[in-house]
Amino acid sequence: MIITNSIANFGRYCMFMRRVFALPDRWRVFGKRVLDEVVKLGVDSIPLVLIISVFIGAVIAIQMQLNISSPLIPAYSVGLATRDIVLLEFSNSILCLILAGKVGSNIASEIGTMRVTEQIDALEIMGVNSANYLVMPKIIAFVCFMPVLGVLCIATSFIGGWLVAQFTDIITVSRYVYGLQALFQEWYVWYGLIKSLVFAFIIASVASFFGYYVKGGALDVGRASTNGVVSSSILILLFDVILTKLLLQ
Repeated sequence: MIITNSIANFGRYCMFMRRVFALPDRWRVFGKRVLDEVVKLGVDSIPLVLIISVFIGAVIAIQMQLNISSPLIPAYSVGLATRDIVLLEFSNSILCLILAGKVGSNIASEIGTMRVTEQIDALEIMGVNSANYLVMPKIIAFVCFMPVLGVLCIATSFIGGWLVAQFTDIITVSRYVYGLQALFQEWYVWYGLIKSLVFAFIIASVASFFGYYVKGGALDVGRASTNGVVSSSILILLFDVILTKLLLQ
């Protein structure tokens, strides 16, 4: 039963995406909506990203230093490990899991509310492709802005580790900074940004799908929002494994 429902939902999702990625009827309106969604989904997420990144960067640096006590391991390994953890996982996978809760629930609840209040039906009656009009700007805006959030996350996480080195005696600043620079691989940055683009598309499209097909009232909108966040999180973890295998082999 679960497999059957999953296949059916995947088919509906594919048909939904076909409607979403049609050519907009009015490009000027589409461009304005994209800019509005950039502010609502991307810019408004910056404070959350900065706060979380500072603390996570600090925690990673502290844990690395406390667990690296062997004299055979160079002291700069703390900065190196912090850098690689942030670049490979935190700035893309973990960050997107967090944003799935904020952005995904926002999208699902907004579109779901429009469905139960019959605003989407009104758009359809006027001959507007409601899926394209409502969903495509959200997907384009969030996917385009996600690399900005990823870069901010990386920089702020490094600053968090630097603050630990600056204001504690756990590790010196010079060793931490040297560790950030040591054995740097540029591909890790591109790897993280590629994953973040895929995850951003998953969050926006899956949340929109669950919100668009809500049936019922306010209680069902909340349920659709929860289902959208859970499904997005599962798909993010699944594609994290797939992309890691494809991009780092």
